[in-house]
Amino acid sequence: MLKIEVAGQTGGRVTIRLEGRMVGPWVKEVQHACEPYVGNGHLLTLDFSGVSFVDRDGVTLCRTLRQRRAELRNCSPFVKEQINA
Repeated sequence: MLKIEVAGQTGGRVTIRLEGRMVGPWVKEVQHACEPYVGNGHLLTLDFSGVSFVDRDGVTLCRTLRQRRAELRNCSPFVKEQINA
């Protein structure tokens, strides 16, 4: 299970807070939550402080979002290693 919450929106910056495991169908849910913001030129920040694990599809999405200028913050060392490997 993964909780997805738009935690803040200031000017052109949006923060989405994630909590749980970014796996399986939840990866698509994160993509759907992020798309309106990265597709419209907003500065998107994803807060990973509550994320314990990211599966292969989640890693791919994270890398794609970073390429689209999203910022990934507060990743645990384990999650950071998964995404950066």
